[in-house]
Amino acid sequence: MATTPQFTAGFSGAMLSEVLLLSAPGKVILHGEHAVVHGKVALAVALNLRTFLRLQPHSNGKVCLNLPNIGVKRAWDVARLQLQDTSFLEQGNAAAPTPEQVEKLKEVAGFPEDGANPECLAVLAFLYLYLSICRKQRALPSLDITVWSQLPTGAGLGSSAAYSVCMATALLTACEEIPNPRKDGESASRWTGEDLELINKWAFQGERMIHGNPSGVDNAVSTWGGVVRFQQGKISSLKRPPALRILLTNTKVPRSTKALVASVQSRLLKFPEIVSPLLTSINAISLECERMLGEMEAAPAPEHYLVLEELIDMNQHHLNALGVGHASLDQLCQVTMAHGLHSKLTGAGGGGCGITLLRPDLEQPEVEATKQALTDCGFDCWETSIGAPGISVHSAASLDAPVRQALDGL
Repeated sequence: MATTPQFTAGFSGAMLSEVLLLSAPGKVILHGEHAVVHGKVALAVALNLRTFLRLQPHSNGKVCLNLPNIGVKRAWDVARLQLQDTSFLEQGNAAAPTPEQVEKLKEVAGFPEDGANPECLAVLAFLYLYLSICRKQRALPSLDITVWSQLPTGAGLGSSAAYSVCMATALLTACEEIPNPRKDGESASRWTGEDLELINKWAFQGERMIHGNPSGVDNAVSTWGGVVRFQQGKISSLKRPPALRILLTNTKVPRSTKALVASVQSRLLKFPEIVSPLLTSINAISLECERMLGEMEAAPAPEHYLVLEELIDMNQHHLNALGVGHASLDQLCQVTMAHGLHSKLTGAGGGGCGITLLRPDLEQPEVEATKQALTDCGFDCWETSIGAPGISVHSAASLDAPVRQALDGL
């Protein structure tokens, strides 16, 4: 037995000779955007638009990456990767990837030095995780990995974190660093808290490859799901929050998060006695929302939804006062208000996305009419939910046909 490469031994088990199917959610900020930059509480919630991953182990000596959403299809010879000097990944567990490591990875990937487009970064994040997680094996594994997402990229919805979480989980499971929690007959299963800690740690490394210096909120939400509270670098998960139905609307107005954060900062410096209380007030909205979600855990009542709607309205006005609103977001709020619904921007503002709360008593024709009105404005609109489960493993039968087709490359 000792002479058998550890990896082959691992793959002879019933579990890993099979295809692995995973999904992880995106995220939206419910309350606290911009205030969080100034030390206040933000609530981030898992968005049930998901990123799906299919891992197929095989023995053809290749590792293949297929990302249909962004038109990437790459394959590497495992033996050639094995010969590459990857000792630079030794300290990969804790430290951020250095510029030198990134350049080395680009070399391994066969990219030009100036490769920094999203496609390039997605491939680098994969290679970083593959080489770091699988290097403990005697031989690098031959794998086919396809990732397909319902999340639009670059919309502030945590698409890169969902990608990193799926990728880290798949590789950790394939290398038997964590067990596959799915039992026969189960349609979906989750990992234990301890395994989720390890997944989150590696996913954060993937996020660093893509974003340089991420906060860690997006990957935490994608890993644990539900609602995550974030304040001054401290991340904690709320116990069993209710899943809330929402409309998610993308105004498709591009914006720069960096520029919007800087504009709030300069407004704070210019009018400290006006802006400081606004940030304190946004913090109070986050805390009140957290309290309300806690109450709803046992038995959600109609009055809870009325409070959530009031908080949404107040926060939207505060964000406008901070200067991060936009005509497209005002239009979104007006259109939904005409249907008796309440909306706010989510994320950086200045365009981008907004969320609209759907009360449980809302009739479907009313929802459809609202979606149509938003689509008529030129916006993209999805009916979905927040407070969704984090990273999960699925049976093939439990996935919708369009998801299965996308993963099978049809």
